[in-house]
Amino acid sequence: MLGRIEIMKRIRSSTFLILMSVLASGPTLQAKAATFDDPSWPCQQRKVETLSLGLMWPASGTDTQPGAETELPKDAQTLAGRLELRRTSLEQAEQLVAAFTETHPGANEQLLKTIFSEIFDRLGKRRSKIIAGIGRYSVKQIDLAKKIDATRAEMDEAMAQKQPDFDRIDQLEEQLDWDERVYHDRARSLTYVCETPVLIEKRLYALAQILLKHAPK
Repeated sequence: MLGRIEIMKRIRSSTFLILMSVLASGPTLQAKAATFDDPSWPCQQRKVETLSLGLMWPASGTDTQPGAETELPKDAQTLAGRLELRRTSLEQAEQLVAAFTETHPGANEQLLKTIFSEIFDRLGKRRSKIIAGIGRYSVKQIDLAKKIDATRAEMDEAMAQKQPDFDRIDQLEEQLDWDERVYHDRARSLTYVCETPVLIEKRLYALAQILLKHAPK
């Protein structure tokens, strides 16, 4: 069996590695958030809660007042639904819009804008839900980072005792290892999720360009 000195050395070494890993990730997450207005926002991308339709679809002489768009015909709604889907590539979107304008001679710029407005509304709502979810996810990460710090502090205090409770230290070490693993797994998932609002924004802009390209001059 290992002597107490050897056990203490191993625990201190393990604790040091865990501590370095947490310091390399947890505070970094909060530091990134500190550069933005919302302290709960963990993404490198700046938080933009709402998008502007006017920035994606430039105003023209055919524009009507907001809210004056007529209800989309069924075939136009079908087109909007297909363009909205992520599995519809931009190349396929181009073909769908081209086919629609060829078979609908009356598809003027206002109709195409109304189609885009429908897509913009649907994807905008989805994007808002994702942003709200990222915020909730981030708060959980911050709370977990605080828990890791508290466990580490308790572990240091336990090891500093003249007669350390090694059973308790083992429990704390297991808890620290588990919490850190969960933290890093969440952080990896968060990296992907943070890209989603930007990808939606890019898709909306690309779809606007495709629709504008096929609008009658």
